[in-house]
Amino acid sequence: MHDIRLIRENPAAFDASLARRGHAPVAEELLKLDEQRRAVATTLQEGQSRRNEASKAIGQAMGQGDTEKAEALKAEVAELKQTMPELEERDRALGEKLKDALLALPNLLDPSVPDGESEEDNVYLREWGEKPSFDFEPREHADMAPALGMDFETGAKISGARFTFLRGDMARLHRALGQFMLDNNTREYGFTECNPPLLINEEAGYGTGQLPKFGEDLFWTKDDRILISTSEMVLGNSFREQLFAESDFPMRLTALTPCFRSEAGAAGRDTRGFIRQHQFEKVEMIVAATPEQAPAEHERITGIAEGLLQKLGLHYRVMTLCSGDMGSAMMKTYDLEVWLPGQGAYREISSCSDGGTYQPRRMNARYRPEGSKKSEYFHLLNGSGLAVGRTLVAVMENYQQADGSVLIPEALHPYMGGVTKLEPAT
Repeated sequence: MHDIRLIRENPAAFDASLARRGHAPVAEELLKLDEQRRAVATTLQEGQSRRNEASKAIGQAMGQGDTEKAEALKAEVAELKQTMPELEERDRALGEKLKDALLALPNLLDPSVPDGESEEDNVYLREWGEKPSFDFEPREHADMAPALGMDFETGAKISGARFTFLRGDMARLHRALGQFMLDNNTREYGFTECNPPLLINEEAGYGTGQLPKFGEDLFWTKDDRILISTSEMVLGNSFREQLFAESDFPMRLTALTPCFRSEAGAAGRDTRGFIRQHQFEKVEMIVAATPEQAPAEHERITGIAEGLLQKLGLHYRVMTLCSGDMGSAMMKTYDLEVWLPGQGAYREISSCSDGGTYQPRRMNARYRPEGSKKSEYFHLLNGSGLAVGRTLVAVMENYQQADGSVLIPEALHPYMGGVTKLEPAT
């Protein structure tokens, strides 16, 4: 959410930043609504003050025997009591209308974000490793996976399209990847491991910005709870409605959780295989940092995600997302795209973002800078470290062999109980 005071100070700059996302100007409309709300609030405050003054004056007039004045004051108080509930309702309604309007707006962009309209305009930053070479035609994971224990048919039979049933060593490799990522984040980089709820309330959905914009992409329960689409939703909200000291930062949390997405806005995309599922697992990194710490923390979590891919020996590139391809709650994002030889394409496997103060404002999560009496909002950053299912796909396609088997990267051997290769069923 945005601070209306900052919009008042520089409405042109606010509209200019939103325009980089393709958003129409809104500052004038917001300020008109804010002016109406403030006018009603002022009238209400004046009415409350006058009611208090008149109530006191009634007793004084009665004590002085001035019955006529006392009756006039009583009539004034009675009129104020009648009109004030209307003003209070008007004040509440305007406040809610302004809040809803601000909640619906995306985050402002960091000035360093490149301009662009779509992923085609994202800017190449760097890459690591080389594309693997094969003495045979590499296959897509969806073609080789069923013989290795990735059962699309059973998943669809039980749950519908975009659900998959993993068996045997394939299931073990999937579990190994998640454990490897968690151990990396906690043992090497000092993240606190969390095991959060998988269901959140609607207020938490607004807190991290999935609501109101992405309500159709979420799975809802009958009691209006939401199955998380990313553990960012729960880890981020763990800071809500709290006041921290500057010395508390940075705070780094990580979790491996199932995630659930209806993909209502992605009809027809990646319906084949294991790339875009309704249920998947992801290791998330969440960092709460002061504004001064945030740029370095953004680079740090991006480096951690890169390190995982390097340990797995997977070629990737890093892209800076342009203004037209940014998530609505983020101010700057790097995407890590892993090479999939079966598809002959790079595919996103991690997004690492600085959301600035956008989410903490929505959650009312603050800190008090050292030596200051005034509290401020901190930054929340998040990164995938990594998407487990997509990493499994990358391992399958990059380590595939001519006989249909898949070599398991050495970094995962400690988690596989002696299994070093996925063997196709005969």
